Amino acid sequence: MTGTERARDGAPTTLAWLCHPTTLLALVVLVVNDRVLKAAFPGLVTGKLSDVAGLVLAPPLVAVLLTLLVPRLPARRAALVGLVAVGAGFAVVKTSGYAAELASSAWTTLAGPSLVRADRTDLFTLPALGLACWSWTRARRRPVRHRTARLIRLLVVLPPAVLAVAATSAVNYPYALGTTTLDGRPAISIGGGFEGSWPDGPADGGWSISDDGATTWRITTDDEWRLLRAAQDSPRQQACAPDDPRRCYRVVPGHLRVEQSDDVGVTWQIAWEVSDPQRDELAQRYEKPGDVRRHFSSRELVVYPHAGGGHEVLVANGRDGFLRRLSDGGWRREGFLGSQSHLAVTPELPAVYDGGRVQREVDVWLAIALVLLLGCAVTVLAGHLAIRRGGGSRWWGTAGAAAILLGGLLLRANWFWVDEASIVFTALFVIIPLGALAVAVLLLVPWLGTAPGRWVGWTAGTLLLTVLLAGLPLAGWVNGTPEQTPVAVALALLATVPGLLLAVRLARLADPAREENRRDTPPYPPYPPLPPRVPLR
Repeated sequence: MTGTERARDGAPTTLAWLCHPTTLLALVVLVVNDRVLKAAFPGLVTGKLSDVAGLVLAPPLVAVLLTLLVPRLPARRAALVGLVAVGAGFAVVKTSGYAAELASSAWTTLAGPSLVRADRTDLFTLPALGLACWSWTRARRRPVRHRTARLIRLLVVLPPAVLAVAATSAVNYPYALGTTTLDGRPAISIGGGFEGSWPDGPADGGWSISDDGATTWRITTDDEWRLLRAAQDSPRQQACAPDDPRRCYRVVPGHLRVEQSDDVGVTWQIAWEVSDPQRDELAQRYEKPGDVRRHFSSRELVVYPHAGGGHEVLVANGRDGFLRRLSDGGWRREGFLGSQSHLAVTPELPAVYDGGRVQREVDVWLAIALVLLLGCAVTVLAGHLAIRRGGGSRWWGTAGAAAILLGGLLLRANWFWVDEASIVFTALFVIIPLGALAVAVLLLVPWLGTAPGRWVGWTAGTLLLTVLLAGLPLAGWVNGTPEQTPVAVALALLATVPGLLLAVRLARLADPAREENRRDTPPYPPYPPLPPRVPLR
């Protein structure tokens, strides 16, 4: 490699910037603060510390990724783009609620449930970009020229840096822990937890009590709190009605289920439940559901008299909130306490899948998008192998795979939404066009190269075969067999195996050594050579 070529290669210099001690310190601070300090010491300091560390780490990370994608991009230009892009993006997101909402949606799609808030006070951390700029001026003097050292640093530093920037701090989720009564008044315990740290019982939450039969709630006083703590008999999994001692209720741990007995517990029948397949569907609509059997389970219940006669039942259902049986016998999922101190159904409470008409229409669109995406993936593989067989560039296949991957991420992000309009829009105007464009390009490029016309026909047939085979289990899923989405999706993925095998075998048709694939072969036998010219005497 000549000196001019090395000067044009910006990766050695930007990688030195990413591995500068200041940048590495910012990486450590970001990981420790987001994963440990924020949970232990929530507040202003830990909140701003993540912003400072992120502003120091993000510009060199952006610069390294740019120089890896564009190898001839000068390091100085990549560093400038990294600093400006990070600074401008940070300022826009922190000053615009709409931009923060878009950033939250994008980050959720890429890295899981995320929340980005617009907070103008975070702009005070922008001077941290000056520290990133200073580390750039120091690092550019010692670029990482040796290929082995460069590879080691890429493998050791780049993945943690990407994960640290992409990962978000733990989001605290509400948790219905327990129910009881105090002097005949219903009381509930609500806690909070996040992935890796979930509450165990009512003692891990805060108590609220109702003075009007579970209509409104208030935080307990110190005396009430001490009485509730002293009278712990958790778990309270069975109770009988005060107005009818023969009527009893009990929860079934490990399930979202309440059973009822009309003979003082001799026999039991189901009074309310979300079946296990339905519960799996429901849990996937929550952010980071975790262990579904543990977190979406009926834990405790309490039965108390209603002022107008009869009785009511209140059940703690873990992350699904509280369940209430009204005095008229109807059951209602009520979520958690809202801003008005009411237990009331909120728009954020995911609906239970009940196999109704609207949900089935949504599932039809999801199934269509998935089978077309799987068929497009098989076609992209066939086109990529044909192009490589003919000596073409691998970038066509990479671009096609990126389009299919983007479509898959969007489909996954929309899979458990209840909003039919959003799902239909995403399927019709984003996922399907992306797949169609990738298929068109990956069929056209090999055909214009060394692949014969019959290769195009066979590949198109493989696409249709994959769509048909993958569509069978999803069609059954839409009609209720199998009930569980993971089973249907796994069967659809398994059904793509024949298409993948055909795609690999079809690449042989694109062999440039085959006589029929040579573009310079005339359609007719060549004319015989002219006789030698006889010189005139």
